[in-house]
Amino acid sequence: MLRPPPLLLLLTRCSAAARRFLSASRQGQGQGRAVGSVLKTPKGTRDHPPAQAALRERLLGTVVACFKRHGAAAIDTPVLELRETLMGKYGDNAKLIYELQDQGGELLALRYDLTVPFARYLAMNKITNIKRYHVAKVYRRDNPATTRGRYREFYQCDFDIAGQFDPMLPDAECLRIVYEILSDLQLGDFLIKVNDRRILNGVLAVCGIPESKFITTCSTIDKLDKVPWEDVKNEMVGEKGLSPEAADRIGEYVQLHGGLDLIEQLLQDPKLSQNKLAKEGLGDMKLLFEYLTLFGITGKISFDLSLARGLDYYTGVIYEAVLLQQQNDHVEDPVSIGSVAGGGRYDGLVGMFDPKGRKVPCVGVSIGIERIFSILEQRVEASEEKIRTTETQVLVASAQKKLLEERLKLISELWDAGIKAEILYKKNPKLLNQLQYCEETGIPLVAIVGEQELKDGVVKLRDVATREEVNIRRENLIEEIRMRTSQL
Repeated sequence: MLRPPPLLLLLTRCSAAARRFLSASRQGQGQGRAVGSVLKTPKGTRDHPPAQAALRERLLGTVVACFKRHGAAAIDTPVLELRETLMGKYGDNAKLIYELQDQGGELLALRYDLTVPFARYLAMNKITNIKRYHVAKVYRRDNPATTRGRYREFYQCDFDIAGQFDPMLPDAECLRIVYEILSDLQLGDFLIKVNDRRILNGVLAVCGIPESKFITTCSTIDKLDKVPWEDVKNEMVGEKGLSPEAADRIGEYVQLHGGLDLIEQLLQDPKLSQNKLAKEGLGDMKLLFEYLTLFGITGKISFDLSLARGLDYYTGVIYEAVLLQQQNDHVEDPVSIGSVAGGGRYDGLVGMFDPKGRKVPCVGVSIGIERIFSILEQRVEASEEKIRTTETQVLVASAQKKLLEERLKLISELWDAGIKAEILYKKNPKLLNQLQYCEETGIPLVAIVGEQELKDGVVKLRDVATREEVNIRRENLIEEIRMRTSQL
């Protein structure tokens, strides 16, 4: 067999490589034009410019401060989980999970919430007692409704208590946390709906619904806060295969809501009182309301039998907070944004991951931070409030030319002392430009160095808001800045 000469072989390889390169280049150019013509973020996601990021940080700070006030420790988990970890935990919503596959063939998924990863973390590390919070992004392949704060990528803020404790004490604290956060944020009037999956399952049982249809029926009942009962009934009959008579029997219960009086009424119900699960749930619900009365928050709590929360892992008390109206003088109509917090008890979830099936009782709450953020964002926009995007306390400025070295020396002293300080990146900036920068960005103080100040060993400290100026001894400047900024 004749072999081609080495040079010819080299040229042939180069020619093939060149063709591949040109083909890839043309494809890249075509892609570049397509992407460049519509430059945007993926559907259901968005960028956050400095003002929005600062508002979000303020909001998260309020939520995390409450979690810490109740003794929670922070944890973090990977954004990726094994696909098998997430599947079978979210009922009808499993179709919203983003599934992935890595080069090694491992089936992965983006986390759908922070609860299932938390349960996996507990089982994997054999933890039986912890109070934790977790603030991180989660992902759902949902139809986004950005005007209502509904995205495909969004933050969740979770607080959970894991461990074997006396009934309803951790559950009551979770509801107290929701109350505190919504009160601190001053979002307007709100209501926290509570129910128990055991009561709901008991209702379905006494209405003749087979256990195999409990979960799918619950997901339909959960829509009752958004659509009329007739639409819910039609879905039960037309899509879920229930008889009209069974649906009507369910309707007699799930349209009830109230407080301790309703709990007492249901405890006397001839059908429910004979159902073991419902009786247990109603007993715990009565105890929960007693604790909530001691916490002084029952005025914001409603026992609502329509609340179902369509997640497979809930086993006991469930709750959801909704805004009743938006108290905002600048907006005539309330903003419809759905629930702003939700959670419940999930005593069996950790056992699903434990090789020996060991259970760790858990209860928790998730704050709907994106929906709350959309309200605050609209309020800021309507009020034309200017959000500070930095925390700079003082700008180091100069009154004359050729004082860059002195500015750098002074700002270095301030940084060493932990003072948040800036300078303009010009050798000889005009004093007026420096003062205008402070007014535009909200910097409260200006430390001005000039030839005379250097001779006298002082720094001129200017209050941007009042325009008052005082000379401060150089050695006293840091203490003076700290004193003034602590009052802001």
